[in-house]
Amino acid sequence: MLSHKIINFICFSVYLNLNYIWCVSTTQEKSSDGKVLPKPATFHFPEYAYKETSKNEITYHEFEVNCEHHSNCESLEGTERKACVRRCISFSCYQDIYAFDELEEGEIDVRLNSFKGCVIQRTGNTNRRAT
Repeated sequence: MLSHKIINFICFSVYLNLNYIWCVSTTQEKSSDGKVLPKPATFHFPEYAYKETSKNEITYHEFEVNCEHHSNCESLEGTERKACVRRCISFSCYQDIYAFDELEEGEIDVRLNSFKGCVIQRTGNTNRRAT
């Protein structure tokens, strides 16, 4: 059982040709018996700006609905279904953002807005599926 200690995270952004975000823990967590637990691994991924406008939300939702009904994804559940739908929406964006570290069951998806930003960028905000 973990103690009730609050862990703070520092997040950094690096802007080169691609933008990356990574977060690191600033304190170490201890178990209830006082042993120091290993620090979480540094997590980074490409960041694509996403502006939550009605047009962008509608565009992304249309892609998502179409791909949810794709024969490859219909029978899947949970994170397998999410991965299938996102690969269908944009294979290249999926490769950039998720392929190196697949989403796990129960994981909070902090990469979704970046994925949406990638999709909108690569489609030019038109009503066609991203590449």
